[in-house]
Amino acid sequence: MLLLHNRGRRSGADNVNPVAYLRDPDDPSTVYVFASAGGRPHHPQWYRNLVAAGDAEVEIGTDRFPVTVREITGAERDRIFAMQVERMPGFGEYERRLDGVRSIPVIALRPVS
Repeated sequence: MLLLHNRGRRSGADNVNPVAYLRDPDDPSTVYVFASAGGRPHHPQWYRNLVAAGDAEVEIGTDRFPVTVREITGAERDRIFAMQVERMPGFGEYERRLDGVRSIPVIALRPVS
């Protein structure tokens, strides 16, 4: 789990959301988060805030750092999501539950240089 610090796109309020993450096997400084909302039919608010802002802060262990935000799509999204399902099979159940309703977004968080 990591702590995702983001600002509400409408409220301007500071938010902190605990989310599961996956490190990129080729670039361990990049992490992926998954807007599964526990398999609910709507995207979580933190996802909407991230996409609107384009940046955030991440806390992993005792490290806290700013990140850029990029939504992953297409075959790359499917490949990364499959890695997460292999690691945490519950994400596969979320995807099955949402079939035909919505696709679970995958977001790349990269440290700001």
